[in-house]
Parts: sequence; C-alpha cells; structure tokens
Amino acid sequence: MHEKRNRGVWGLLLWPYILTVSMPLDCKEEPGSLTRCPSISQEKLLDRVIHHAELIYRVSEESCSLFEEMFIPLPLRLQSNQAGFACITKTLPIPSSKSEIEQMSDKWLLHSVLMLVQSWIEPLVYLQTTLDHYDHAPEMLVNKTKWVSEKLVSLEQGVVALIKKMLDEGTFTTTYNEQGLFQYDTLPDMLESVMRDYTLLSCFKKDAHKMETFLKLLKCRQADKYNCA
Repeated sequence: MHEKRNRGVWGLLLWPYILTVSMPLDCKEEPGSLTRCPSISQEKLLDRVIHHAELIYRVSEESCSLFEEMFIPLPLRLQSNQAGFACITKTLPIPSSKSEIEQMSDKWLLHSVLMLVQSWIEPLVYLQTTLDHYDHAPEMLVNKTKWVSEKLVSLEQGVVALIKKMLDEGTFTTTYNEQGLFQYDTLPDMLESVMRDYTLLSCFKKDAHKMETFLKLLKCRQADKYNCA
C-alpha cells in the first residue's frame, strides 16, 4: 500500500512533464524557430497553444487548492476578497463580461492573451522565491509553481508565433506598458505575505482560465464563426 501511494505521488509530480513532452509547443520540424514556425500549420500551432493553456490552468487550480489546504484556514479564505489585495492585472484593458468577450476581434483575443501571459511571468518568479521562506512548504507545490512559470514563457512564445501567422504581423510589441503592475518594495509580515501569495495564486488561476477561454473561442471561430459562445 505504501509503495502504491508513493507511485501516486510521483505521478502527480511528473504528469505535467510527461504531457508536455507528448505534445511540445515548439515546432518539431524547426526546433530553433519557435517564434516563426514556418513549417507547422496554423491549425496545429493553435492546438498546441491551447493544449499548453489547458495544462497551465489545470496546474494553477491544483496549486491554489494545495496552498489553501496547507496555509489558509477557512475563515481567512472567506475574508480573502475583503483583504485589500487586488489582482495585478485588474488595470489591463481586457473585457470580462461574456458579451464583451464574444465581441472581441480575433486580433484582440490574441493580444489579450499575450498581455495576460506577459503580466504574470515576473509575479510567478517572485512566488517561487517567497515559497522558499515557508516552513514545511510541500515540494509538490514548489514544483508545480516552477513548472507553470516555465510553461508560461513557452506559451508566450507560442502566442507570438500565432500572432505572426494569423495576423501577419512580422514584429509585435504590446500596446500596454505592463511595467509597474507588480511592485512589492517592502517585506510584509508573515500573515500578510501568506495572504498576498494566496491572492496571487487565486488571481492567476482566474487569468489562466481567461487565456484558455480566449484561445478556445479563437479556435471555434476558425471552424464556425457564427456559432461560438
């Protein structure tokens, strides 16, 4: 029984790496040309990007749940929305209502995903460093956070490649300056630090779901433009 339990734990730790190896985001035919991907079809590239976004969202859910179980008592979970920590991407010009999202152009869907991805790269690196200061932080949580951080960079490259293919934009820079979205200059006390990290994980989970939703809407439009909701 003990051996079987160990196999289950290792399976949870390794499954993201196994799935990613089975469907890499970069171009198999052109391993050094991720941002161009000249020999891969647009449809296949979009499928790979969606697959990455799905995995990132799934692992973000698991990370948030694991963090809750380890560090957040139930009363604090109920109060977290009133703790004064706003999501760092709250100021991004991205619609949130269903009707607004459905009216977004393909170009804005892709640009919105890219803005979200780029806005979260630095905060997830920060989160890795703060978890090192926790007593008894489970290795599984640390590994999941590190994995998501690495795959987010890969997702960014894939979205840039899609922008170049689908929108025929040879060069691309975001129109929104994300500098200053994430600035923590002072070292908070332990409770404040835990709640802030919990807010980061919760907000990232929401934004990861947005990334997946936007990309799947884009995929739907490629197949049936008038019946996507």
